[in-house]
Amino acid sequence: MLTRRSMMQGAAGLGGAVAAAAAGSLPNAAWAAAPASGTQAPGFYRYKLGEIEVTVINDGVSRMPVTDGFVSNVPKAQVTAALTDLFMDPNIYAGPYNPIVINTGSKLVLVDTGTGERAFKSNGGINGRLLLGLAAAGIDPAAIDAVIISHYHGDHINGLLRADGTLAFASAEVLVPAPEHKFWMDDGEMSRASKPRVQDGFKNVRRVMSGEVLKRVRTYDWDKEVITGVTAVGTPGHTPGHTSLVLSSAGKQVFVQGDVTHAPFLFARHPGWHFMLDVDPVTAETTRRKVYDMLVSDRMLVQGFHYPFPALGHVEKSGEGYREVLVPWSPVL
Repeated sequence: MLTRRSMMQGAAGLGGAVAAAAAGSLPNAAWAAAPASGTQAPGFYRYKLGEIEVTVINDGVSRMPVTDGFVSNVPKAQVTAALTDLFMDPNIYAGPYNPIVINTGSKLVLVDTGTGERAFKSNGGINGRLLLGLAAAGIDPAAIDAVIISHYHGDHINGLLRADGTLAFASAEVLVPAPEHKFWMDDGEMSRASKPRVQDGFKNVRRVMSGEVLKRVRTYDWDKEVITGVTAVGTPGHTPGHTSLVLSSAGKQVFVQGDVTHAPFLFARHPGWHFMLDVDPVTAETTRRKVYDMLVSDRMLVQGFHYPFPALGHVEKSGEGYREVLVPWSPVL
């Protein structure tokens, strides 16, 4: 029977064999010294949806302290317990960022941009890794025809700019949800913002959505195609004009959910939890339950910006919430 003691004895025996080899039992035995690289590889993953090719780019993660207000309607202890159960640091929320590139055959379209090169330079590469990932995937930023924005939070728009303030995607249109653009560009709405995080959001939007970026902006409407094969779906609550997308090709579909949930191991499994970044948390919860009931009923694939990389999966009912079922990694398209 396999026991801890037998395992340790086996390990000791293995150690002796290694020592004997090092002592010269094997002819010409030598150990090569290799310095640690100290860096992580850029991440990208591709899959086919009918005639569309999707490339998921890992932009890194956020690392946010779990404070009393991290989830506004449950005690912090419940959040830390959930993270502990998942073998995660109970004091730090590590939320993934995963923009995607859609290749329709005639257009190359980026959906959301991550936190941007300026963040990458300031945080040691924890996030802001989009440009690294694009290079690894063989995608030239200058070849991007359009950038579709789901909503105006910084982790979705800041990557429109390089660290020096120039355009990251110099040839691209910037396609934005009409209600989202209207809200964040309205001076009256900005003056009425009471939450500090929303106030900061307005300041960041006015920084990014200006100058050369603003010249390239074109708004799109809900329930209409943004480009061929990509339909906008209104999913408000996280922000007033938050928008998801349905990619369709050759009878296949994937729901690109933006921030309908953040990391699913917290906010899909606990759909009633109100994340601190939700502008209207009650509407966000209503939207989340409606979307996830649809995903379960239709068995539709979901691409989650804040899902674990490569951020593609299905969802199923689990207790009073939902559970993500990530697709198996495929080495071929």
